[in-house]
Amino acid sequence: MAKKIAIIGLTLLVGLVTAKVGAQPANVNGTSNSFVTTAVPFLRISPDARAGAMGDAGIAVSPDANAQYWNIAKLPFAEKNYGVSMTYTPWLKDLVPDIFLAYIAGYAKFGKESDKVVSGSMRYFSLGNINYTDALGNSIGTGLPREYSFDLGYSQKLSENLSVGLSMRYIHSAIAAGVSYSNNSGDYRPGNAFSSDLGVFYTKKTDKGDDKSNTLNMGAVLSNIGSKISYNSSRKDFIPMNLGVGVAYTSQFDAYNAITFALDLNKLLVPVLSYANPDTQVGVVSGIFSSFGTGDQLKEIDASMGAEYWYQKQFAVRAGYFYENKDNGDRQYITAGIGVKYNIFQINASYIVPQGSGTTRNPLSNTVRFSLLMEFDKIEKAAPDTEAEESK
Repeated sequence: MAKKIAIIGLTLLVGLVTAKVGAQPANVNGTSNSFVTTAVPFLRISPDARAGAMGDAGIAVSPDANAQYWNIAKLPFAEKNYGVSMTYTPWLKDLVPDIFLAYIAGYAKFGKESDKVVSGSMRYFSLGNINYTDALGNSIGTGLPREYSFDLGYSQKLSENLSVGLSMRYIHSAIAAGVSYSNNSGDYRPGNAFSSDLGVFYTKKTDKGDDKSNTLNMGAVLSNIGSKISYNSSRKDFIPMNLGVGVAYTSQFDAYNAITFALDLNKLLVPVLSYANPDTQVGVVSGIFSSFGTGDQLKEIDASMGAEYWYQKQFAVRAGYFYENKDNGDRQYITAGIGVKYNIFQINASYIVPQGSGTTRNPLSNTVRFSLLMEFDKIEKAAPDTEAEESK
């Protein structure tokens, strides 16, 4: 039966640099003999230029509409009652012009004390126009592979300092869309899956007088916990289930200046498989628990570190660093960015300094991405036409 090389290539291309598809976290006798693999790695691509400029640290930084991605439990502590964020991210810009990630998220508070929040988001990942071939190099068609997800979430405060949140997600992945199939070309079909995020957030602000204060934020989130996804009748793959914990500390020096330092630690909750025994039939729950029982656990943890400086809550400068162990993908890169806020609008830009080569080079290297954020307290109703009212 002919194999679709294009499908395998796409999975490796996207996965190696986002969710460690094919990463080699363990070595035995000097030879790598194990790997971590997930499908739909686009779920782990940061859609937020603000956190993207801080080394992808976003679990515990101050909340905005993008908390739907980082930690939904942050939203009850958002400063405004409503918020919307939109981001467009070019992907592999140095190689191809038509691969991108588009993201939109929003939230709305309700309740007597505005301590409850409903939120949602949509993520769309386009892999551009692809020419497909079989194992012999014969053309089997062209298409526009794409993946997308929809989220719907709810979060609320449990106390003055603590909140929790839960979101549900539908995932659709058509990585060989447009291919015409015959009996000898396999039984590929688009994959579908369902998952959920569960987050918790704690914040404590200490006022020191004269417009000075310190704020400590802590958060933890289980993300993409859900069903496996399948593209044929014989194999089911894990989605990128993840455990993340984060801490952020903000010091407000005076009425004009504030700085935040943030640290996130993330670990995939996917079992390490062996080349000798690539058992893909492990259940979801078993897979989560077994992800803690194999390999060097410290090597499987990614670290995101970042800093953010605000002047008059209108202009921000950010920088960060992302670290991944060399035996677990070896992605390491420096980030930078700025933010400008005016009235209800905020524009954030981030840039990843080009580093590494091959699979260790971040696909966003040498790429500027932008996020537009709008946050406000009430939805204004249209004012009545006074002249029309008087004429009645």
